[in-house]
Amino acid sequence: MDKKSLRQKAKAERQKLTQEEIEDKSLAIANQLLRMDIWNKLYYHLFLTIEEQKEINTEYILQILAGKDKEIVISKCEFATLGMTHFLLTDNTKIKKNSYNVPEPVDGLEVPDAKIDVVFVPLLAYDKQGNRVGYGKGFYDNFLSKCKPETIKIGLSFFPPEEKIEDVSANDVKLDFCVTPEEVFKF
Repeated sequence: MDKKSLRQKAKAERQKLTQEEIEDKSLAIANQLLRMDIWNKLYYHLFLTIEEQKEINTEYILQILAGKDKEIVISKCEFATLGMTHFLLTDNTKIKKNSYNVPEPVDGLEVPDAKIDVVFVPLLAYDKQGNRVGYGKGFYDNFLSKCKPETIKIGLSFFPPEEKIEDVSANDVKLDFCVTPEEVFKF
């Protein structure tokens, strides 16, 4: 299936989820993450949930990271360049939703791409080869291409993988893992 069709399918599937299902599945994903061998790193990049898109509630992962005393990095999208600026999440960080309802830091201590050890990647769909479909702007592909090669890229999804994304491009950055409520897929 192509990316456009997968985007439509995934958005429709998400819209069917109740708030209770989202919470249950989000907690199950966080519990799956706890079983993974990824906790010996320091800088973890996490996306903040777009509730209107019925995304995974990343608050559970945020609590795990804080409990493990990790450096938590969140981003602000730069729509003019399709780039992202990363900031350390601290007690003083102010969060504000942008025009797309993406919660973002207003400002703070900037963190370079090269410092980030693990990235939890938002997605709409993914396939058995580790390719992902996002919202289509390329923010995460741009960001992930600038990370160090050993940065661990972990997709988070409520759903199992698709067989194959047909229109993968050379700029698409593959995932290392994708975590669902039921399973961890390694690519």
